[in-house]
Amino acid sequence: MTWKQDDKKIRKLHGMELWNSTLGSDFILVGILDDSGSPELLCATFTALYMLAMTSNGLLLLVITVDARLHVPMYLLLWQLSLMDLLLTSVITPKAVIDFLLKDNTISFVGCALQMFLELTLGGAEDLLLAFMAYDRYVAICHPLNYMIFMRPRICWLGVAISWILASLSAVGYTIYTMQYPFCKSRKIRHLFCEIPPLLKLACADTSTYELMVYVMGVTFLLLPLAAILSSYILILFTVLHMPSHEGRKKALFTCSSHLAVVGMWYGGASFMYVLPSSFHTPKQDNIFSVFYTIITPALNPLIYSLRNKEVTGAFRRVLGRCLLPTHTTS
Repeated sequence: MTWKQDDKKIRKLHGMELWNSTLGSDFILVGILDDSGSPELLCATFTALYMLAMTSNGLLLLVITVDARLHVPMYLLLWQLSLMDLLLTSVITPKAVIDFLLKDNTISFVGCALQMFLELTLGGAEDLLLAFMAYDRYVAICHPLNYMIFMRPRICWLGVAISWILASLSAVGYTIYTMQYPFCKSRKIRHLFCEIPPLLKLACADTSTYELMVYVMGVTFLLLPLAAILSSYILILFTVLHMPSHEGRKKALFTCSSHLAVVGMWYGGASFMYVLPSSFHTPKQDNIFSVFYTIITPALNPLIYSLRNKEVTGAFRRVLGRCLLPTHTTS
């Protein structure tokens, strides 16, 4: 018996015979809907959250685009955040719901790679954008007289462009490197969507060096922006506490608290997946936390930012009034 036959026999005994992980191969997504005790209720919840995300983010995009009074850096950044959230949840939620309803959880090799690339691009861009939004609030509250110098349109759009470009380049590298691994006979990805940590568990090759690189980049993309955000808000807090106007303090604290609520939901789930070592969490926990930053956060972000924001609600009334005015005029 040759060494090749010996190797093949050992792999069969251990259930590790390689399956053909080529462009024509399929994976099977075994996500939280499959492991849940009441999958129908969870599916209905995901659908409702997706519809909420589409409606609220879509309305926010429309209002900021149409109302010229909101064409300032803070709301231009919020426009970008809504776009990222709308696209991110659209990459994940519809497929998960449709797969559950059709009882078909397969995803092609190319489809898996594309989903991973889009999720990493949008997630990475949002990481960086949230840090830039914190800088915007720091300048607005701590240096209001110089706001239009430090946050002039060129700087604003440069920050947005850097967020998209760095996230896209990082996602391309991650996707290509992850998908080049040989995968074992088991095609089941125990996750709601194609993401690096659960996919690496199917690899037959040694992934320890790459996992370390993913961890280092996770710290870079998550903890460094988070540190910048927390530093900005600590400086903001000191400034707010010394404000003579009670109304000014109240408005500044409310704006910052809404931003921090978004930051907490987003970075909490993402850090659990990419910063906490894999030995400290199970696939079921990964599924739960990934739902926070891909389904729940995109649905709640526009509500957190706009429900008690007088400028946004006022702009919404103006846009709504503009839409209804022709109807009243005709009647």
